[in-house]
Amino acid sequence: MGKTTFASALARFSASTGKKTLIVEMDDKGALAHALNTSELQFAAREVAPNLFAMSMNTEDSLREYIRLFVRNPLVNTFGPLAKILDFVANAAPGVKEILAVGKLCWEVREHNYDIVIVDAEATGHIVAQVDAPSILSNLVQVGVIREQTKWMQEILHDKATTGVVIVATPEEMPVLETMQLLDTLQNTTNVGVSAVVANRVHDDVVQGGDVAVFNSLWQAVQSNNMVNDVSEALRAPMRLLNVATQRRRNEVENLEQLVARSRQGGVMFMSVIDIDTRDIDVVTAMTQVLKDELQ
Repeated sequence: MGKTTFASALARFSASTGKKTLIVEMDDKGALAHALNTSELQFAAREVAPNLFAMSMNTEDSLREYIRLFVRNPLVNTFGPLAKILDFVANAAPGVKEILAVGKLCWEVREHNYDIVIVDAEATGHIVAQVDAPSILSNLVQVGVIREQTKWMQEILHDKATTGVVIVATPEEMPVLETMQLLDTLQNTTNVGVSAVVANRVHDDVVQGGDVAVFNSLWQAVQSNNMVNDVSEALRAPMRLLNVATQRRRNEVENLEQLVARSRQGGVMFMSVIDIDTRDIDVVTAMTQVLKDELQ
C-alpha cells in the first residue's frame, strides 16, 4: 500500500523542518532501511540523516530494556536469551508482546527524547491489537506496577493531540474496504484517534471535459465496426488501452468517494501516481517533496 514509503517521507519532511524525529519499523523486515537508503536498522536508534533517527522494533530487546528501566535489574544483560521467557509470558497473558513494543514508543514520547515519533506499523490486522494493548492489559491487571504503567501509556495513546493513526491505502476496491473496516474498528472499539487517511497512487483523469464525449463516440464506433476497416484496426488497440485506463479511473473515483464519506474526522490526502513516479529521483524523495508542497 506504500505505508513504509509514506512513513519514510513523513519522517524526512519532519526532520527537514528541524524537528528531532524518530521513525520506528515495527515488523523488522528491513523495508524501512531500504526506503531510507541506509544500512540494516537495530533496536538502538541511530541518526540516518540530520535530525532523523531510525530503529527497528525487537520484542526481546524491548523486554531487556523494560527490565532495566522498570525492574531496575543491573544484571539483565547476563540473563541470556529472553525469547523463551517472552514466549512463556506472552502465552500466559494476551497483549504482552504488543505492550512491550507500544510501551517502547510511549516511553520515547513520555521522556521527550524526540520531537516526533513516527511508526511504520505492521499490516492492518495487527495495528488494532498494538494500539489497544495497554487498555486490554489494564482490564486484566487491576492493581500494581503494570496497571500504573498501562495507565500512562493509555494517556499518551488516547490523547488525540499527541497520538494519531495515519492509514495509507491504494484506491482499489479491496484496500478501500479494508481501510473502511479499520476506520470503523479504531473508532468503535478503541480510544485512539485517526489523524488522516492517505490515498496513494491515485491516477489522474485520462479523458476530461469535452473529450469525454469524443472518446465515447470513437469507442462505440470502433466496437460497432462503423468505421473504415484500416482506421478501425489502427484505433482498436490504443482505444482499448484508453478504455481500460478510463474505467480504472471511474472505479477509483467510486472507491475514493466511499473512503472520503467514511473519513469525515481526519479527511483524505491524495497522492497521485504522477507525483511520485515520473521524476528522476527516488520515490521517497519525491513523496517528501509532495508533503512539503501540501503541508507547508
